[in-house]
Amino acid sequence: MKITARSLVFDVIEGGPPDGPPVLLLHGFPQHSGEWAAVTPLLHAAGLRTYALDQRGTSPGARPEAVEDYRITECALDAVAVLDALGVPAVHLVGHDWGAICAWHVALRHPARVRTLTAVSVPHPHATARAYLFDADQRERSAYIKLFRQPGRAETALLEDDARRMRALFAGSGLTDEGVDSYVRPLQQPGALTAALNWYRAMNPKADLIGIGRCRVPTTYVWSDEDLAIGATAARGCASRVAADYRFVPLAGVSHWIPDQVPGAVADAIIARCMAEATGG
Repeated sequence: MKITARSLVFDVIEGGPPDGPPVLLLHGFPQHSGEWAAVTPLLHAAGLRTYALDQRGTSPGARPEAVEDYRITECALDAVAVLDALGVPAVHLVGHDWGAICAWHVALRHPARVRTLTAVSVPHPHATARAYLFDADQRERSAYIKLFRQPGRAETALLEDDARRMRALFAGSGLTDEGVDSYVRPLQQPGALTAALNWYRAMNPKADLIGIGRCRVPTTYVWSDEDLAIGATAARGCASRVAADYRFVPLAGVSHWIPDQVPGAVADAIIARCMAEATGG
């Protein structure tokens, strides 16, 4: 389905029982809503209604040209506006990678719209920022961002030789060549990769953290110990940043691509978080 919000047109994949508790799922880079394809059937079987959003830069109808239009605060407002268009007052919110960062900002800045939060891979923004400042390992893990922020150079590096480097990002994911191609092929279309990379180019660490405190939404954080982007220091720092029921779900032997690699574990974490809210547990 297509949803018009904030003068943009977003693609959304909906599914599950129409009267089920709503779940909004936000994807990361370099992926799209399809990263939830193996997770959502399990959520539907548990009675949940799902909406997997192709976010700003990924939906072809939601690609503004200005880099500043991809500030994380803008992306968070997109999620809220989509909920408004769906007529959903509050949602179980799930995000992976950049989708997790966006989900944190929605929960922190618009808590009345979030019943629960399940963040996959990326912890609370303050936990990530502190790890970057004080942990050399995390700085090394985040070094790729410098390339992604360079217009032109990043596109060339990631798209040359049939996007060889972008395909290599999925090493360890367990995806087939066809699965990797399903993510890479849309980003080979004119302008698509630039729009997706604008999330990195719009980053302003100091400004992005203004007004953010402890999360007061019931939260589950799912982290994998073979994630090349997020280390243990950042992951362990998440708990102190949540002032509500908090559950940490560490996954051993799993790469960054958690929803693709272990969809059952992700679905279990989401369902447990949703059910705890429903029962007051």
